[in-house]
Amino acid sequence: MLISATVRNSGSSHEVVVRTGSNEQAIAVASKPSGQGSAVNGGEFLMLALATCYCNDLYREAQRLNVPVDGVVVEATADFPGIGLAATNIRYEVKVSSSANANDVAELVRQTDAVAEVHNTIRAGVAVSLVIRRAS
Repeated sequence: MLISATVRNSGSSHEVVVRTGSNEQAIAVASKPSGQGSAVNGGEFLMLALATCYCNDLYREAQRLNVPVDGVVVEATADFPGIGLAATNIRYEVKVSSSANANDVAELVRQTDAVAEVHNTIRAGVAVSLVIRRAS
């Protein structure tokens, strides 16, 4: 399954579109006051990707393991030490509201951590390639 995100920006417009397979949707993201770029930075979106991935996967795994979940809060954080430097101290915290016993919830949390795709991508240190195309 191919997943993509596209940002189209000019001084007068800012458009963000994500796609999974053939399912495409626009996301409302404001531009910077100058019009040059997104008001939300890439580090914030990276943390959002981690939090979103874990939240979605937790519900998927809860269904698989038959663990009831009433709600989830996921906060992902990282330190970004400077321009051009990779994030450090990437971590996330999860709070699960459930009527299940604590051991079942703990096992759900651990199993979800093991299969969360965005987390595993970062942990694996996957290469990122640049493709340059001339603007039309």
